[in-house]
Amino acid sequence: MDKKRLLMFVEIAIFAAIGLVLDQISFKVWAQGGSVSLVMVPIVLIAFRWGILAGMTTGLLVGVMQTMFNPYIVHWLQGILDYGVAFTVVGLAAIVRGPVLGAAQQQQKKTMALYIIIGTVIAGLLRYVTHTVGGAIFFKEFAGDQNAWVYSIIYNGTYMLPATILTAIICVLVFTARPQLIQR
Repeated sequence: MDKKRLLMFVEIAIFAAIGLVLDQISFKVWAQGGSVSLVMVPIVLIAFRWGILAGMTTGLLVGVMQTMFNPYIVHWLQGILDYGVAFTVVGLAAIVRGPVLGAAQQQQKKTMALYIIIGTVIAGLLRYVTHTVGGAIFFKEFAGDQNAWVYSIIYNGTYMLPATILTAIICVLVFTARPQLIQR
């Protein structure tokens, strides 16, 4: 195994562990689940540093490890959606990795920040959609007389919007302060 590949695997493991810790240090919004945390930050950082596959692997590891610490699972499919899929898709922030790398090489911090925000918003939106689908299907009893989809959209938006904004801010600050971190 070459040194770069080994370094990638080590960083994935470390950042997944950091993600788990950051998720435990969170602001709980609702009793049934959902919190504002920085769990997406290490996933997005790995995604921009190593690419989509590494980012998605980090997200999957974070989601799987979360099931070991107080998971809220009512059905096996909901567990897969809320823990496996929701955090795995955060690695798709790397969709805009090419423009971020290009801006970093040309020392264009504003362009770099813009693409980091775009990637983070895409990742946050995909995670939000996943949680919303799971919520509408598996937690409709909490909606009462309200439409389950509307309830799930609002419920999940209350914590996903602030979490995505915080993640974008931190990732922009980290990578614009130290653009060399994005290059392996």
